Amino acid sequence: MTLLVVGISIPVIATAPAPPSLVISKLNGKPINVLYLTRSSDRVLVRCYPGLKPTIVVRPMSGGTQEGVLTCID
Repeated sequence: MTLLVVGISIPVIATAPAPPSLVISKLNGKPINVLYLTRSSDRVLVRCYPGLKPTIVVRPMSGGTQEGVLTCID
């Protein structure tokens, strides 16, 4: 794949085997987006509206995996 910038063709280099996947699911009956991270080196940037701070609650799941719920709070 190449990217065309002002008439110059630049090759695009992927840094991961596949892009992150957002999957629609439900939490407490409300729709949410689930992001699957599969490597210990995976990082996610989270931005909350001004005045709010990100918080995450992590809990163990079966098979040694973990699940975290990320929210922006006051």
